[in-house]
Amino acid sequence: MKLWRKLSREDIKKKIFNALNENVNYYEENILGIPASHLDDKVFYQSAPFLGDAPFMSTLIHNPNHIGCHTIGDTEHFFRGTQKIEKEVIRICAEDILNGKPNQHDGYVASGGTEANLQAIWIYRNYFKKEFGATADEICILCSEDSHYSMNKASDVLSVDLYHISVDPDDRRISEKSIVETIAKSKTAGKKYYIIVANMMTTMFGSVDDVDLYSDLMEKHSCIYKIHIDGAFGGFFYPFAAKDHQLDFSNPNVTSVTLDAHKMAQAPYGTGLFIIRKGFIQYANTKEASYVEGEDYTLIGSRSGANAVAVWMILMTNGPYGWKEKILILLNRSEWVCNQLKSQNIQFYRNTSSNIITIKSQYVSQEIAQKYGLVPDDHQNPMWYKIVIMDHVTIEKLMPLVEELEALNFSKIN
Repeated sequence: MKLWRKLSREDIKKKIFNALNENVNYYEENILGIPASHLDDKVFYQSAPFLGDAPFMSTLIHNPNHIGCHTIGDTEHFFRGTQKIEKEVIRICAEDILNGKPNQHDGYVASGGTEANLQAIWIYRNYFKKEFGATADEICILCSEDSHYSMNKASDVLSVDLYHISVDPDDRRISEKSIVETIAKSKTAGKKYYIIVANMMTTMFGSVDDVDLYSDLMEKHSCIYKIHIDGAFGGFFYPFAAKDHQLDFSNPNVTSVTLDAHKMAQAPYGTGLFIIRKGFIQYANTKEASYVEGEDYTLIGSRSGANAVAVWMILMTNGPYGWKEKILILLNRSEWVCNQLKSQNIQFYRNTSSNIITIKSQYVSQEIAQKYGLVPDDHQNPMWYKIVIMDHVTIEKLMPLVEELEALNFSKIN
């Protein structure tokens, strides 16, 4: 790890407060031209003694606006201190987690995976339009049927057709036959340019797509394409759990990646990340944002700098080795659950590098699902229920579920 290192609480506190000191101070400076201020001090008490030891809470009070993208060109100088923190977060994720080359990526802390996925598809749509003269009806999105619903949302918002690739119902692998058939079908419909979204752990199954299969077939069938990796769930997990994979920037066919810090990284909700290779984020530039210093390359526009600070603090508190240990513990718990299910002959799916275990619905009663908060694939007609092994999901909490599943399925057999 070149950039990511573990820091003491004092070092973290010093870094954040120094960054806040570089930002505009609404109390002490005569700032008259920006539509922003600290949080309302009639509602949010700003003189609490504990704030001196609470860098994240202090950042919320200071209320920095991280509008724009700080990895490219000029940005709003009023918040340059915490912008530096965000730039460091993007570099750590791009280089130390996703194996990118130094200083070769742009990105920002988004509101979540949905926004980051839309950002990618927006960029590639505009890229195909500008560089190839493509029309919207010549561009399409390809992703697996297990992909997140944000692909459907992107299709609707950006007026780009969506094609779903079939997966094997048992091992959740994308079907080569389905990809080939979809390419033929889409070409017949006039499609020439492909935005491929490959999954680094799907939301429901934790399944992982074979990104090389996509690129090989695109090349074989002479398709013009770009690949985006949806690592909204897996971005802070899978790179530490899988020994070898092609779902990061070490793969020259991968151009962008989504991560969600408010899932496995346990950051506050509204904390996703969008990261893309240099030379592409310009296709999302909104030049009409002329009053914004450096203009705006993001889908969201104004956003809280506190979210970037939260991710940085989490990463620096754990450090790379602490993070690897955390993932190892969750993997061991996941394996324990799988062994219990196997011993009961309960059918389930789990990628061996994942912390999501999805059980076929015939082995789970609605009462058990409701009692333990198991999430179905479809609330109207569930075929699967999932368990997600998070930090709070200990074996002590898992054992009662395992015992109830055993009792339920023993009674069915007998």
